[in-house]
Amino acid sequence: MLTLRQGRCFGPGTGQSEGRRGQPSQSHPQARSSPPVGPRGLLGFVVQQAGRRCRAAGGRDYTSQGAPRRGRVVSPCRGEEEDGDSGRMESVLSRYENQITILSDYLEEFPETDEPVWILGRQHHLNTDKSKLLLDISARLWFTYRRKFSPIGGTGPSSDAGWGCMLRCGQMMLAQALICRHLGRDWQWEKHKKQPEEYHRILRCFLDRKDCCYSIHQMAQMGVGEGKSIGEWFGPNTVAQVLKKLALFDEWNSLAVYVSMDNTVVIEDIKKMCWSLPQSSGAAHSSAHVHRSALGWNKNAAGFCAGWKPLLLIIPLRLGINHINPVYIDAFKECFKMPQSLGALGGKPNNAYYFIGFLGNELIYLDPHTTQSFVDWEENGTVDDESFHCQQAPHRMKIMNLDPSVALGFFCKEECDFDNWCSLVQKEILKQQSLRMFELVQKHPPHWPPFIPPTKPEVTTTGAELIESTDKLFELEEEFEILSV
Repeated sequence: MLTLRQGRCFGPGTGQSEGRRGQPSQSHPQARSSPPVGPRGLLGFVVQQAGRRCRAAGGRDYTSQGAPRRGRVVSPCRGEEEDGDSGRMESVLSRYENQITILSDYLEEFPETDEPVWILGRQHHLNTDKSKLLLDISARLWFTYRRKFSPIGGTGPSSDAGWGCMLRCGQMMLAQALICRHLGRDWQWEKHKKQPEEYHRILRCFLDRKDCCYSIHQMAQMGVGEGKSIGEWFGPNTVAQVLKKLALFDEWNSLAVYVSMDNTVVIEDIKKMCWSLPQSSGAAHSSAHVHRSALGWNKNAAGFCAGWKPLLLIIPLRLGINHINPVYIDAFKECFKMPQSLGALGGKPNNAYYFIGFLGNELIYLDPHTTQSFVDWEENGTVDDESFHCQQAPHRMKIMNLDPSVALGFFCKEECDFDNWCSLVQKEILKQQSLRMFELVQKHPPHWPPFIPPTKPEVTTTGAELIESTDKLFELEEEFEILSV
């Protein structure tokens, strides 16, 4: 077992740590072999240690970032004759991955304080119900970097490490909406406890397979239509647009996804979208229907019916130019208090986090920057879910360190939930504030183009076939794998 020392890591795989106040830690002869705390810091330490081990065996000399050092040409380590440096490092990392254990003891604990902690619309008090707080956090689905999944697009990357963090955060926000939709906000997850079928069905929607509706494969390829190449980093608004498009093909969850434009939420448009009748693309063969049912793509067993479609509301915002404007902080924190809250997407430049709450002036977030191996479902349809829940104290960051580009998320299962959200916004967000975080208006602005509720494109395929022509599929420029329902 590796010996860990206190600290926080910043920057993927650098092997450098920073203290609690952000100052670089002082080097110490006795601490040279100790890794910094945090998944990325541990990864950097593992690569560094692997490089030492490799050099000791006469192998290639690697830096802490995993690249060969210049000026040295040496033979590969024994047993690591895979093609290319990536194969060698994959082999080295796999040797060490089972030695890494991250426990809450090594992460920064919550301070002793009388201030309440807010997590997605629920209030907790550290002095009386800290255990309930940690259970609430561990119940959130935690999606991280994965490796060893099937190559995206057949020939693309088989890991999203280094570029997929915002996609993973978008998955976490959407997963929380699905949890609220099928299991309720107060549902709790317990290790080794049998969970309902709906829970495993939700998880299957996000597995790293090309035929799962919200997989990294589907999101990355749909991002091509938003001008993002596969393997390129996404921003909050791009992820929101991708989720909006993918949700049109997900008739089991049957969500209405509204992404606000120009910092404005239009009540009339949302109600028009949520009350519109879904369109069916026709009946499918029973065998294909059963196959897609296991993946979460099938039609609701009750069929289509008129009624309010559960609303996923995403509000992309720019809360400053280079730094967050302090005038927005109170309103931003109020959003986490609302019972409809799904948190926020954001973070730092090229470093995305899923923010789920706050304590004082610190934001609480789930960090996707941990690389885990691909997990598939079992023969009975269940998923080994331990790696999909963060079972340690969460990370925190000063709210003023937040990048100003964020996206707020809210879930309204019924129309009354949306009406209540509108009232809370008017009361808490728009009250006596000269510089509003966003606008909430009743009617569609007359100078805007007419609002037309999005509908699923008329595309019919079976299984995971490639669409030959994507002219009608959101004007994509490349082939995109999609399933018919």
